[in-house]
Amino acid sequence: MAYDVLRAVEERDTYVNLALPALLRERQLIGRDAAFATELTSGTVRGQGTYDAIIDALVSHRLDPAVRNVLRLGAHQLLAMRTPAHAAVSTSVDLVRLEAGERPARLVNAVLRKVGGRSLEHWVAEVGPDRADDLAGHLAVAHSHPRWIVEAFAEALGHDWVQTEHLLRADNVAPKVTLVARPGRVCVGDLARAGAQPGRWSPFAATLPTGDPGSIAAVRAGDAGVQDEGSQLVALALSEAVVVGPDALWLDSCAGPGGKAALLAALAGQRGAALLAAELQAHRAVLVQRAVRGAGGVLGLVVADSTRPAWSAEAFDRVLVDAPCSGLGALRRRPEARWRRSPADLERLVPLQRALLGAALDSCRVGGVVVYATCSPLPAETRGVVDAVLAGRDDVREEDARPLIAVPDVGPGPHAQLWPHRHGTDAMFLAALRRVGAAR
Repeated sequence: MAYDVLRAVEERDTYVNLALPALLRERQLIGRDAAFATELTSGTVRGQGTYDAIIDALVSHRLDPAVRNVLRLGAHQLLAMRTPAHAAVSTSVDLVRLEAGERPARLVNAVLRKVGGRSLEHWVAEVGPDRADDLAGHLAVAHSHPRWIVEAFAEALGHDWVQTEHLLRADNVAPKVTLVARPGRVCVGDLARAGAQPGRWSPFAATLPTGDPGSIAAVRAGDAGVQDEGSQLVALALSEAVVVGPDALWLDSCAGPGGKAALLAALAGQRGAALLAAELQAHRAVLVQRAVRGAGGVLGLVVADSTRPAWSAEAFDRVLVDAPCSGLGALRRRPEARWRRSPADLERLVPLQRALLGAALDSCRVGGVVVYATCSPLPAETRGVVDAVLAGRDDVREEDARPLIAVPDVGPGPHAQLWPHRHGTDAMFLAALRRVGAAR
């Protein structure tokens, strides 16, 4: 099953967190078998960079993708799980024989016996650059991240390499499942009685140590959902900001897949306000529709390009721009993203992010507030976007976002940056911007 998920990730660009649960249900794996399959699959994708470096040191010729995937699975069991060596090797040989034939089976047997003969630390020291000579290269191999991401994270952390290594380690730790109790529909206490633990930062968060969130009735009913605390804090920041004047119309301009929109709609409904959710892609708009179903504060849902608003200028009191981004702040949850992204993606994303923020500011009335957020810590996608947009306007003022979330150690301000290794959340960035005058 793990092998089939790896194939789907490579061949169909699917995500582990989508393909894995579907196959678990289809093949009726539960309990310890499901837990083993989950760790084998996700752990292999997280450690792919390290395992490939080891495999390439042992095999001089180009490998068929099927054989490489089996070797990755075997290496993860041998170097990072408690699977007995003979079991990891024999099952890998059986699998590759089934998928690729007898000759590759002999190769897999020989390579994995060599892999299992040494510890992970020994292999990293042998196949990776020396730490003293090339720290970024060493960390890339040791913690299984592309080098460019290691260097970008270091830049975001002020070239503090100790913090950078802590972040890389945190990216390779499977996160707990975090739930959101949608206000007015269910409370954290109800989730606690179903086995969850209260969250750390958001008053609406609860975590599951193990288990399927779909087993909780409130989740099945849509009264609670799966949502990282960092995402919850972004929605809360928009709701906590002070607006001057009326507070009736809110906008989520990039609403898919709907988690923040559902929380905002619930909060808006409690205040007598209403949320309009906008999403460019129709299939993601369907997900938003499902997420906000039953929420009291929903004005409507539109399929629209928020860089070319389908609504009047200065129509909203609060606007959220959760901009499309590299997603490098969520590598704990989507480990395959580290192997799919490249610096070239920023050339496409950054202009879009600037356009979305500019249009959101135009959509917000004087005295209202815009929160700009990304699930990325990269400066180009975060403060770089905010600074570039502000440089061209005299009708907007950036305000201190830190008091809006009341979380320590989020940077010097005025924006806030969350981190997996410091806060246990995805690396969400947020900035709060106020319209203070009419646009030229």
